[in-house]
Amino acid sequence: MTGKLILVRHGQTFANVEKRLDTLPPGAALTDLGHEQAKRFGDALVATPPSVLVSSVALRARQTAEHIAKATSVPAQERDGIQETFVGEWEDRTDKEAHDAFTAIYGKWQAGDLDAQAPGGDSGRSILGRYVPVLESLRDEYLTDVDAPDVVVVSHGAAIRLVGAVLGGVDGEFAADNHLNNTETVELVPTPGGGWTCVRWGTFLPPFAGKGSHVADNPIS
Repeated sequence: MTGKLILVRHGQTFANVEKRLDTLPPGAALTDLGHEQAKRFGDALVATPPSVLVSSVALRARQTAEHIAKATSVPAQERDGIQETFVGEWEDRTDKEAHDAFTAIYGKWQAGDLDAQAPGGDSGRSILGRYVPVLESLRDEYLTDVDAPDVVVVSHGAAIRLVGAVLGGVDGEFAADNHLNNTETVELVPTPGGGWTCVRWGTFLPPFAGKGSHVADNPIS
């Protein structure tokens, strides 16, 4: 079987600590804990390094990838298109009203309404339109051979969960209810005919429906 596509959320940032909606690059830097989380993630890959290491253009993703690159000796490269979901008018806000509004839009995306849009920001369809082609290009280049090593993509929680659910056929309610902690992963395996199957969602293994906290989503990126 070929390798996995490992979508990993970046380490903790100062915006995460402040509960600030931070979606426009370059964005906030990693905290000391975030650097440690990224280092531990990289150290866990030393025995089985990926064939390629990619990050979004956001500072937090690049800093996380730098730790992984140092541990695995796989150079990090940036790809545009895999940055976080843009929240538009809610950018930099910390108040409950903004968080609740984004959570509602995000729930619509996971329920299949991909045309719902954050005011001045992304729709679910625009996220998939810029994100999925990057993953498909990585698949075509690195995940076609049997026994190919894994591909690691350092990205952002909300975007990873939307893309992972759509590509992997994961139940939308589960995806909306179960956010990723910093440096947790959604892992996809290519299937014949160009599809994907999801083999890990954070701490959960398939089947995913009915598992998890089923509490209000934490949209912090």
